Amino acid sequence: MENQESRMGEETVPLLQLGVEKDSVNQDYLVTRVWIESKKLWHIVGPSIFSRVASYSMIIITQAFAGHLGDLELASISIANTVIVGFNFGLLLGMASALETLCGQAFGAKKYNMMGVYMQRSWIVLFICSVLLLPMYIFATPILKLFGQPDDIAEQSRLAAIWMIPLHFSFAFQFPLQRFLQSQLKTGIIAWVSLVALIVHIFVSWLFVYKLQYGIIGAAVTLNFSWWVMVFGLFGYTVFGGCPLSWSGFSTQAFSGLWEFFKLSAASGVML
Repeated sequence: MENQESRMGEETVPLLQLGVEKDSVNQDYLVTRVWIESKKLWHIVGPSIFSRVASYSMIIITQAFAGHLGDLELASISIANTVIVGFNFGLLLGMASALETLCGQAFGAKKYNMMGVYMQRSWIVLFICSVLLLPMYIFATPILKLFGQPDDIAEQSRLAAIWMIPLHFSFAFQFPLQRFLQSQLKTGIIAWVSLVALIVHIFVSWLFVYKLQYGIIGAAVTLNFSWWVMVFGLFGYTVFGGCPLSWSGFSTQAFSGLWEFFKLSAASGVML
């Protein structure tokens, strides 16, 4: 009996230890996998988060400089940014989001050349929509008065909005470029270009508002410089060797299927 009990103990103890060791190995494997996947995720979303924060920081910096000019200037810049520019920003950003689906499908299917074509179509559609949205800038005064803004703020906001028209057109090119690069996991270059644009914006804001004393016009113009720096930076990276597979030059294919592309972009813009 004693021999049988000792044998049973020898048989059961190793099995228990094996189960504990197996659970420990599984936990270690899970922790390792979570750490690896988290690093991959932050490698993608980290630069995207920084670029978005940098973009909004430019608006905050502009409003901060405008605040040193006076309460009227601060209110005018803030309203022009949030109401006039903000509406167009959201609409065009949503329309450019359609490019994520198309470029993602093309990238997955290894039809890399179509990614550049889709981006060019997005440029055309968003540029046309930008032209159609110009009356919001031109007639900003009556629009703001309709929403109950005082006359002096409405007039100054229109002045700021008029000088932000170049910023408005930069959306039509920058948003598709960002989606085009993001679909290829090239988010790092977007972050670096955003950092350069943020530094340029701080310097230009100091130059135009403090040094040259251009007032509310100078505060509005600074956003034009910084956002077009991002456009040229991303475009230069794309064209000059950064995307050899997906960018093969300008193509006439971009002018075909514009109506279908517009419908898809419009649906994305309304949803956002």
